[in-house]
Amino acid sequence: MDVHAGHHPWSDHGGTLADFLIPQLVSLKGTPWHPHRGFETVTYIIDGIFDHQDSNGGGGTITNGDTQWMTAGSGLLHIEAPPEHLVVSGGLFHGLQLWVNLPAKDKMMPPRYQDIRGGNVQLLTTPDGGALLRVIAGELDGHQGPGITHTPITMIHATLAPGAEITLPWREDFNGLAYVLAGRGTVGAERQPVQLGQTAVFGEGGSLTVRADEKQDSHTPDLEVVLLGGQPIREPMAHYGPFVMNTREELQQAFDDFQKGRLGTIPAVHGMTGSGPSGA
Repeated sequence: MDVHAGHHPWSDHGGTLADFLIPQLVSLKGTPWHPHRGFETVTYIIDGIFDHQDSNGGGGTITNGDTQWMTAGSGLLHIEAPPEHLVVSGGLFHGLQLWVNLPAKDKMMPPRYQDIRGGNVQLLTTPDGGALLRVIAGELDGHQGPGITHTPITMIHATLAPGAEITLPWREDFNGLAYVLAGRGTVGAERQPVQLGQTAVFGEGGSLTVRADEKQDSHTPDLEVVLLGGQPIREPMAHYGPFVMNTREELQQAFDDFQKGRLGTIPAVHGMTGSGPSGA
C-alpha cells in the first residue's frame, strides 16, 4: 500500500491512480472561465457554497453534501467560484475536486452535467452505528449511488467516529484509494497510518479497511475519507493543463480548437463575470 501527501499528478502506480487526480479545493477565489476536454470534473462540497456555469448551458449552485459531476467530453468552457458574500465574509469552505479520465471512445462525447444533491445519495450505516457511508456514485454491496459514470467507478464519503472501523467489500477488478478529508486513522489490515491531506493506495484484494484513531483533534471529531475506485482504463494518456487526451497530437488539437473558439463561448449570464460572481 502506498500513502502520499498533497496533490497527485496524473500518475501510474501500476495503473492504480492513472485515471484519477484529486486536488483539494483550498482557494476561496474559485477560477475564471477556462476550457476542458477529454475527462470529467467531480466537485464535492462538504461545507460551503460553490457556483458553476458552463458554455453548454449546465450549471447551478452546490452546497453542503452536493456534487457537481461535469463531463467535459468534446470540450466546453466553465467557471466555478464561491458566491461573493462567502468570499467577503470568509465563511466556512471545505471540498474537493476529482478529475476522472474518460476512455478514448468517450473523449469526444457531447458535454453533460449532473447535479447530485446530498439528499439523493445512498446513505448506509454500519451495524454498530460507528460509521456513516454516503454512496455518491457506483455500487457498494448492492446499494447504488445516483452518479452516472462512463466506466465502472465507486465513490463514497465515509465518516468514522473515533475508534470505529469499516471493512467494505470491493470489486477485485477495481483499484482503490482513500483520501483523508479530516482526522486521523489507519488503512488496510496492516493499519498504515493516514491523516488529513494524505492518499492511501490499496493493493489487490476484495475489501478495503479503514479505522479511525481513538483520539482525534478537537476541531475534527471524526475521521472523514473519500473512498474511490474503478476499473483501470489502461490506455495511453497525454495530459497538459485543462486537457486529458490519449496522444500529443490530440492535445495540440485541443489547444488549437480552444484558441479558435471551438470549445464554446462565454454566455452572457447575469451574476457571473469573466473572473467569478459579480456583486450585482
